[in-house]
Amino acid sequence: MVDIDPLTGLPKELLAMEEIVREQQSIKVHIEKRRYGKLVTLINGMGKGVDISDLAKQLKTKCATGGTSKGGAIELQGNHTKKVSEVLADMGFPVEVQ
Repeated sequence: MVDIDPLTGLPKELLAMEEIVREQQSIKVHIEKRRYGKLVTLINGMGKGVDISDLAKQLKTKCATGGTSKGGAIELQGNHTKKVSEVLADMGFPVEVQ
């Protein structure tokens, strides 16, 4: 018999698959200097199994900054490499800071 998660109503096997997909990502976080000396934190390397717009919204909330998701990457205004790497690690993503 299949175990059902009482919170989501989904089989527990599917929840384990989401964790596996997250662990297989190769996320890179780095800083880029834009016009007028403004710094932007770029997060690249999310695969197709990740909702990038939802992840961008969560990161903007946690870092208390503005940003966007463009072309499979997330851009946050300012230097937030430390905070972003901590938040992504808590979510189960392996993070590589450059």
